[in-house]
Amino acid sequence: MNEQLKSIQAALKTGEETLTFYDNPIGYNLLDFWKWSVSDILSNATRGIFAEFIVATALDLVKNNTRNEWGAFDLETPNGIKIEVKSSAYIQSWAQKDYSNIIFSIKPSKAWDKESNELAKESKRHVDVYVFCLLHHKNQESINPLSIDQWEFYVLSTLALGDERKTIGLKSLQNLTSSVSYDKLKSKIDSILNID
Repeated sequence: MNEQLKSIQAALKTGEETLTFYDNPIGYNLLDFWKWSVSDILSNATRGIFAEFIVATALDLVKNNTRNEWGAFDLETPNGIKIEVKSSAYIQSWAQKDYSNIIFSIKPSKAWDKESNELAKESKRHVDVYVFCLLHHKNQESINPLSIDQWEFYVLSTLALGDERKTIGLKSLQNLTSSVSYDKLKSKIDSILNID
């Protein structure tokens, strides 16, 4: 291949798009795939994406937008604020002998550029602010990630984390900031970054 293929921007889907075989519908649509693949929102991988969605809804970044799977950061506000969303929970979707320890990775990384298909040469943090999302509910019978009141959010500027840390535990996080509820998330991010 002599010519480099350009990156493809995902189009927003409705879920009604049908799967076809030689242009004939096979009886399933995209919503069926979504239900099959991401219904377990307690699962680590899906919960992390769901936490990004929760933060995006608080910042009104969902309408007419799609998630950037391979971006150097999770969310970007209209005024250019770059946000990394991290997720953790005491209860997992597998059998546990005890609650999970709450630890978030904040390790610097090399950004990948989808336009050039190349990794940056240096590792660094590529965001202005981190939002640490903790599904704090501790009852297996009633845990429901869709109940946003079962979550708490810790917001810190990247500068507040310092350069040395690669992870941060809940106690250290609580020493640096207090949790906020969903309805206070946007104002907390704005206040940290002095946005009026």
